Amino acid sequence: MQVDTSKVIVRCAYNSDWDGAMKLAWNTFARFDAPDYSREGIDNFRNFVTDETLHQMFLAGHYQLFVAVMDGKYLGMLSLREKKHISLLFVDGECHGNGIGTALIKFVARYAATEEGINTLTVNSSPFAVEFYHSMGFTDIRGETEADGIRFTPMELRINDYGKIF
Repeated sequence: MQVDTSKVIVRCAYNSDWDGAMKLAWNTFARFDAPDYSREGIDNFRNFVTDETLHQMFLAGHYQLFVAVMDGKYLGMLSLREKKHISLLFVDGECHGNGIGTALIKFVARYAATEEGINTLTVNSSPFAVEFYHSMGFTDIRGETEADGIRFTPMELRINDYGKIF
């Protein structure tokens, strides 16, 4: 689906965005990431996005969520742990290649630098997203690893070195 990105709004999430954002994360994971994971990894991911403790942390302001929306539809979501670690980044599969993920990364990098004083973002990239993160300027901290059935490559982005974000 072609998306008119001028109509996409990227913003900090409201409390009412939680369920829609987590549903988007699960549906996108199931379609694009789950084929690369064991049953244990899939179950652990599902438990993570449905965890009520995580939801309560979001409501209390300890787990940040950002969304990309257009006409009331969630096109993308990004969550930030400890103000600097991207723990979830998902874009609706029908919208891949339209700049939604890029817009979320840029928004969050700007937010982290200006609002939180953070100069480095980190992520544990799924195998599916490694190429995307590299294209955004992230570099591998070390090679792919696995924990609890989840495969990932630890990466970082030095925001201050990433001039095109601002």
